[in-house]
Amino acid sequence: MLPASLKESAEEALRQKAGDPGPILHARSVTGGDIGEAFRLETKENRYFFKYRDKAPAGLFTAERQGLEALARGGGPVRIPTVIDHRGPEQTGVGWILMNWLEPENASSGPDPAEALGQGLAAIHCLSSSSFGWESDNFIGLLPQRNTPHGSWTEFYREQRLRPQMEIARKQNRLPSRRERMLTRLMDRLDRWLDIPSIRPALLHGDLWGGNWMIGPGGLPCLIDPAVYYGHGEVDLAFSELFGGFPTRFYDAYREICPALPGYEDRKPLYQLYYLLVHLNLFGETYGSEVDRVLMRYAG
Repeated sequence: MLPASLKESAEEALRQKAGDPGPILHARSVTGGDIGEAFRLETKENRYFFKYRDKAPAGLFTAERQGLEALARGGGPVRIPTVIDHRGPEQTGVGWILMNWLEPENASSGPDPAEALGQGLAAIHCLSSSSFGWESDNFIGLLPQRNTPHGSWTEFYREQRLRPQMEIARKQNRLPSRRERMLTRLMDRLDRWLDIPSIRPALLHGDLWGGNWMIGPGGLPCLIDPAVYYGHGEVDLAFSELFGGFPTRFYDAYREICPALPGYEDRKPLYQLYYLLVHLNLFGETYGSEVDRVLMRYAG
């Protein structure tokens, strides 16, 4: 059940930001990921998506709003939810985000949603920057994601992606000595695979697994729950392949706009390693063998 205080906050936000006088007639619990409680809110005229967390880290939902607004600048055939309002929070505590509701649909006889998703991701990746990183730190799941800008992709990936996860794993006793030695050796050798002058900063979704896209109104694909930054576009593709959930036509449509650089198959496990370390730190040793498999390949 949606707490009364949050229902009041949502109604006030709808009055102030959406011109919907409410009241909220129904608040139905829906699936919304593992970082918060999610609801479909219904007023007399419209439906909305509302997500909250009691002990949200400071800035969690501010980062989500910034990420969604950044993705919307891509302008391709992908729908991005429109954020109506949010509460950061400014410090650890109750935070929430309110956005328009995108009704899930089955694929229709219209455009292929997988093709549109590939085209849309390519359009997002065409948004660039002068450096790798982001204007502020954000989150990957509930873990902090450091985004200090770097001019070098290799340095950014080493210092802002792999090293922070290594530090978290060490604190959680999930970094036995052999794993730490191999990870350190790999980070020292990253330039062998990532020092490629043609890699340019591209806006990434940053958390592109199968649960973060859906087919929405009109049969168009929708992207949700980003962890954005400017990085190598192959990172999104590599993560999309890690757990599956993306049709072949998605990759073909993407490559028609953004052709593959030579050596992608050699870099793919390196980019998947970041997400495997994240899962190791979030969910435990279940992912340890997959981390070790990648480390053995490059630093064994």
